Amino acid sequence: MASRLNPYISFAGNARQAMEFYEQVFGGELRLNTFGEFGAEEQPDGIMHGMLETPSGYTIMAADTPPGQPHQPGNNITVSLSGDDAEELRGYWEKLSDGGTVALPLEKQMWGDEFGMVVDRFGIAWMVNITGKSES
Repeated sequence: MASRLNPYISFAGNARQAMEFYEQVFGGELRLNTFGEFGAEEQPDGIMHGMLETPSGYTIMAADTPPGQPHQPGNNITVSLSGDDAEELRGYWEKLSDGGTVALPLEKQMWGDEFGMVVDRFGIAWMVNITGKSES
């Protein structure tokens, strides 16, 4: 397997709901393992490790903060989606924006691309950049 770059997001008890939401947004195969599956008696239904692999090649990993450890809210992570498939990226934007807060609308920017920023309903910040095609 080649190296990959992907976010790993920590949640405060709602990793299952967040990962199921991202599965609805991006499609793909979601695998979830609970703390209980690995013998933990505290928080047995909490997600110890979750991984979503999408048809477009995106991978998102997540977990609930383990019992006894402090949770640091997700404001220190931004997930970037970029490419030139405008229809696909706009679809992701619409789904991520549903129930979220748009910080910058997805619209054409001075550098020629469409770009927007949104914080989804779980507090995760996303940037979407649709590459502009140069006219010749």
